[in-house]
Amino acid sequence: MKFFVDTADLTEIKELAATGLLDGVTTNPSLVAKSGAANFVELIKDICKTVEGPVSAEVAATDYETMLEEGLYLAKLAKNVAVKVPLTPAGLKVCKHLSGQGTMVNVTLCFSPAQAILAAKAGATFVSPFVGRLDDIGENGMQLIADICQIYAQYPEFKTEVLTASVRHPQHVVQAALMGSHVATIPPSIIKQLFAHPLTDKGLAAFVADWQKCGQKILPSKAA
Repeated sequence: MKFFVDTADLTEIKELAATGLLDGVTTNPSLVAKSGAANFVELIKDICKTVEGPVSAEVAATDYETMLEEGLYLAKLAKNVAVKVPLTPAGLKVCKHLSGQGTMVNVTLCFSPAQAILAAKAGATFVSPFVGRLDDIGENGMQLIADICQIYAQYPEFKTEVLTASVRHPQHVVQAALMGSHVATIPPSIIKQLFAHPLTDKGLAAFVADWQKCGQKILPSKAA
């Protein structure tokens, strides 16, 4: 499974990129506003320089003509830009146009298997089902991931990758991986939670204490 980080905070992106665990980045208008970035275009350029993998940059328009114009502009910012469009008739029309030109496209705001089929037929590079938002209204977000993965597996001609989005906790990541989701886009705080386990902390503390008791060193002493 590929890990994308779901943030527009350049500092956090750089920190996570240094770990070698990051395969891409997803942004959206809400995350950009939260980051306080003064210039969206320059922010996307900076992120693309920091991360080699896909960087999702979302269009702001909702009509086809303006959305396409924005998508074409964003695609020229860097080779690793994935233009992000909504799962609407206009968005899928833009997706078809851009993907036909070789541009990566992330179709976002997917909430049903039927919508995911449409995204694949439009040539989307990624489709982003929002599991957390479905959970919020009492539906089973992870069942949507399972359904889409199962459908896509039946049709080798579908090249669209399932990008599990709206991740709220580590189990969303684990469950998505078990179901075969190609990607999970994860907030920085949740990525950090993936490291945590009380038995890891307890075991490490015991190892450190025992090593200190034995009085040995791994590295040779430096000459005075």
